[in-house]
Amino acid sequence: MALSFLRALSGLLLTGFLFSVRAASGQAVPNPGENIAFLVTFGSQADKSWGDDDFTQTFFFLVPKENRQPVYIRVFDPDCGGQYDEAKFGWNTSTEFSLYGGAGAHSTPDARATEPKGQFRAGTLLKQAKFGADKAYDNKWFTFGPLNPLEGEFVKEFDGYVFKLVAQGKAGDDGNLYRYFMSTSPTQNVPVEGGNAFTYEYSFRLSPQKRAKTHLYPFVNDHVVSIKQSNFDIDGDVALKIFSVAKNGHPAKASGDNAWTSSTHLISDKEHGLSLDLQLTSLSKATNDLVFYVTDQYDVALPFFAVPLGGPPRYRYEVDVKIRK
Repeated sequence: MALSFLRALSGLLLTGFLFSVRAASGQAVPNPGENIAFLVTFGSQADKSWGDDDFTQTFFFLVPKENRQPVYIRVFDPDCGGQYDEAKFGWNTSTEFSLYGGAGAHSTPDARATEPKGQFRAGTLLKQAKFGADKAYDNKWFTFGPLNPLEGEFVKEFDGYVFKLVAQGKAGDDGNLYRYFMSTSPTQNVPVEGGNAFTYEYSFRLSPQKRAKTHLYPFVNDHVVSIKQSNFDIDGDVALKIFSVAKNGHPAKASGDNAWTSSTHLISDKEHGLSLDLQLTSLSKATNDLVFYVTDQYDVALPFFAVPLGGPPRYRYEVDVKIRK
């Protein structure tokens, strides 16, 4: 994966427009280009049919190895009770945010799995905070840091240091809606130059607008022969298509209520070292929380990057020109 990742990263940096987009919003999670309303994690007593299969979400934050300045990981609206969150039977939910670095934080296989099992919390616990219904943090930011980049785990294929942030719903049944930002400032959202964020399983709320288009960007390394996209609780309310340099709206399966579904799609050589665009088009204005992940032919999860490596994919038309003699 290392060569394909670095090739895609260098391509992104060489493109001036894409670099400016990256600098402006590269560490916002969700990224504006994804058009996702919020990340979402429900309390551990919630009904899974509300759109969260395991009440846990893990994100990773990548700091380039050249960066030696402190970084901060900020959480918007970390409490569960107020303007954006989803109440079920009164506010009774707490959410725990745990920040990890050091050896194993990313390299441990369980840390990159699509279920919170085994050693998914591997690494060194650096910071931890738990929030219930707290007006002090409703519609406001909470900041982890300062963090020395060297406290993260150095990941060779990403050529940088990685921190892991686990959000887990504890007691309660409400939905906590929140966002992240990796910043050079403890009080403002100032991007870390060259930074990025990624996850292996995405739990989020769609923008509640009819015909709104949401984009998910899994990265395809050089060893991928096929992918299996899996999604949970889309409620049959979304049209799902795959776009890439080789796919121009390839249809994929979308799930119903409280159900998983999946579909398998072949990958061509020209798609290696680039991102796919899984495009979800909302068919109504209904509020919709759902879960997504993508695996390769070996059932290994692929990362969704906030900013797609290589830029948003564009289909490359091939024209067959025949010359008459």
